Amino acid sequence: MTPTVPSFRLLPGAAGSPVLLHVPHSSRTVPRDVRAGILLGDAELERELDHITDAHTAEIAERAAALAGVRPWRFVNRLSRLVVDPERFPDEREEMTAVGMGAVYTRTTHRGELRPADTDPEPLLARHFRPYARAMTEAVAGRLAATGRAVVIDVHSYPAAPLPYELHGTGPRPPVCLGTDAFHTPPELTEAARAAFAGCGETGLDSPFAGTYVPLEFYGRDARVSALMVEIRRDTYMTEPGGPAGPGLDRLATALAALVDTV
Repeated sequence: MTPTVPSFRLLPGAAGSPVLLHVPHSSRTVPRDVRAGILLGDAELERELDHITDAHTAEIAERAAALAGVRPWRFVNRLSRLVVDPERFPDEREEMTAVGMGAVYTRTTHRGELRPADTDPEPLLARHFRPYARAMTEAVAGRLAATGRAVVIDVHSYPAAPLPYELHGTGPRPPVCLGTDAFHTPPELTEAARAAFAGCGETGLDSPFAGTYVPLEFYGRDARVSALMVEIRRDTYMTEPGGPAGPGLDRLATALAALVDTV
């Protein structure tokens, strides 16, 4: 991937839709210049990508968008989160920095060395993280301008068994985990998600992953922006780790489409 190709893509939906499906972790693409700074061998890197990538989530969002009565907008990361993780805080607020997995990772899912610990994150933040954040901010602002509100639904997945990097991996791991925020997740959004995913197995709240993604310009400030994180346990729709999707994918896409139509 050359520097002239954006590392993200905004896929338009219906003009009147407030919904933005955000897919930040579905790609395995690592540009050559970024690969040069990663210490893993090729086979080790592929294995790490198997574990860290939210495989097939872009396809779930794509199918859901096609099924929805009012097509939502989609914002899709085209690069692996091993380049930068756009959902991390880029400063001391990020708790995952404790395990070397802030906005620029220095450790792997199994707490091995990914990059040297003294890696300067600034070049990657400047080239990838900040442009991504600006574009997401503009995408949310666009929904606000068009509809008076914005609903950010994060589409993620997580492994059936906890990985060593997880800080909160000892709690429940339901088929669908809903991540919430006290300010940005109204109860009716949570309940709509529970109803939409009822046919996909048990839903839980904020375990093993909690919180939502809202661009910092709006975070904690603008209640017109609501947000929910949908974390899908991978064994419900694919072969772990990093394997093909199965029939569960269609069921999840249908449930996500139902959520989109409800909100």
